[in-house]
Amino acid sequence: MRYVALLSGGKDSCYNLLHCARNGHELAAAASLGPEQGKEELDSYLYQTVGQDAIEFVGRALDVPLYRRVIAGAAVEQGGEYGGRDPAQSGGINGDETEDLYELLLTVKTRHPDIQGVSVGAILSNYQRVRVEHVCRRLGLTPLCYLWQRNQEELLSEMIEAGLEAILIKVAGIGLTTKHLGKTLAQMQPTLVKLNTLYGSHICGEGGEYETLALDSPLFKHRINLDEVETIVHSDNDFATVAYLRIKRVSLITKEYPIDTQLPVPPVLSEPFVGVRDIILNASRKGSPVGEAEATRQSVVHVTARVASKRIGNWVSVTNVQRQVEEHSLEISIEDEVQECFEKLKESLALHSLDLANCANINIFISSMDLFARVNAVYATYFGTSPPARACVAADLPPPIRVRLDCIAYAERNPSERQALHVQGLSYWAPANIGPYSQAIVADERVFISGQIGLIPSSLSLPSPQSLAFEAALSFQHVHRVVEALKNNSGGGWSGHMQSIIYWFARLADVPPVRAASSQYEGDARAPTLFLVVPELPKGALVEKQVLVHTGQCDITEDDGTVVRRSVVPCWSEDSVETPEGTLRWEVLEFKETPSKVVLVFGSGDGPTHLTQLPELPPLHPLKSSALSIRLFYRLSAGKGTCCAAYRL
Repeated sequence: MRYVALLSGGKDSCYNLLHCARNGHELAAAASLGPEQGKEELDSYLYQTVGQDAIEFVGRALDVPLYRRVIAGAAVEQGGEYGGRDPAQSGGINGDETEDLYELLLTVKTRHPDIQGVSVGAILSNYQRVRVEHVCRRLGLTPLCYLWQRNQEELLSEMIEAGLEAILIKVAGIGLTTKHLGKTLAQMQPTLVKLNTLYGSHICGEGGEYETLALDSPLFKHRINLDEVETIVHSDNDFATVAYLRIKRVSLITKEYPIDTQLPVPPVLSEPFVGVRDIILNASRKGSPVGEAEATRQSVVHVTARVASKRIGNWVSVTNVQRQVEEHSLEISIEDEVQECFEKLKESLALHSLDLANCANINIFISSMDLFARVNAVYATYFGTSPPARACVAADLPPPIRVRLDCIAYAERNPSERQALHVQGLSYWAPANIGPYSQAIVADERVFISGQIGLIPSSLSLPSPQSLAFEAALSFQHVHRVVEALKNNSGGGWSGHMQSIIYWFARLADVPPVRAASSQYEGDARAPTLFLVVPELPKGALVEKQVLVHTGQCDITEDDGTVVRRSVVPCWSEDSVETPEGTLRWEVLEFKETPSKVVLVFGSGDGPTHLTQLPELPPLHPLKSSALSIRLFYRLSAGKGTCCAAYRL
């Protein structure tokens, strides 16, 4: 796609352009925001403003039109979200500096209507990413963020090896002084690595330790030469000097020939997920037994199901959300059916004084994936910023039902109690959620992770040719990376424990190989896990992994009344009981210090009557009144039945 480069003039924004080119995108223009004439630097939360005297030369070095705009706004909204969760209030915020970016990119798009993407050099800043992605969504542009979540030490080395020459033009971190101004990344690399070891400083300056100006790059048609600079000391103390270079005179030196560089690209699969792929490949070659034929699957879901909701503490579950079907109901469009479902969902949430903005996770079951695009288009109109996590699969719904929803919502007392990870840019990290759902929602120490299919992040395409092993390994990796990103967002301090896992499959034969990998993968260890086969998955995927994680953090009241936050570890147990119809087995994962608990029950036999015995099982006695959500999956085939139920608090 043709794209515009957001330029600060620094190493990150310029290096990301190399990866945009590596992924086949074409640079059409550059854009930059800076302080008004006479001001050299602003205390901006969003933009690098030092070095703006040279930004014009960076545009000329790239040989593309440069669009500039003065930063008129301030950091009005400083929270983790930008814009409202209600779609009617999800636009920009008057007076915020983010709106200067919107106006700038709107100008660029007006002048270059064929532009589809925006290059963004963000590595770790969620504050920056959230705001840039918000602007891109409003303008119908795709963020291109190939540095996102990259290891900073590796990234710095790659920048140097790729021929990106950048110098420090500002220092503001411990161990950095005026003597480091003007030094190149190659000269500073040992110092930056040492400061990271000693003080935890960010090697790429993500904590504001330093800022840079790119003087040369393989994409530059000219090299930038700083003919005259002046050192300005803003503050000088023993802890950290704050100083920058005032750029007074610049010239361009024409390069005789372009530099051809082999840009390193991170492997699509990293360890240990290469190992996960190999386990699945080996298990597939052995041809594990698959049990009964998939074609015998039948639905036992009834049209007469009614919407139900339940509240326990601040948590609310809503189930069986579907259109009302009467004896003489008229046929309606799929769009009207989705709207009816959401009106019912809103009514149920309103009974508990909640609305759609409180939703943490939604599951969508549709009768055919052919309807997915139309369902998604209507679904998107109900959510603004930070939409809930989501999983969508095809299911054998009884005609004329084509859509069914269930939902978990959380009644937060203030917006900060609900955290979203909604990354919408193309990267090497994990798939962008360009659609109306977040990678994950965190509330009350529970982490709801959206169903992850095996998309290649940089292209949002499935592996070709189709490969169960590659897809499944990617889905494992995506879940892991989402959890790691959430830990970084919150400053770390929690390990995370898988509380429940669902693997959705499009083919019954694929269950045993993935199950073999799951049993050997440390991240899945002792988590109640379901392996479920459905007619279809999004995009024709073979497997989708959906996870509920608990952070392992818990507020515990001491004997003196003091509340202390501690890390806790879950307890896992399993047992079974024989019934006249067969065997019922169960797994329980619970925290003794908190009511968070998941119980998975699995049974098989010759008939469905043993389902009535589920409430009498020993682990389910205390859940009769305290279970927030109960999900029952049932398959009837060849005269034998299998069922499993998941109870969640």
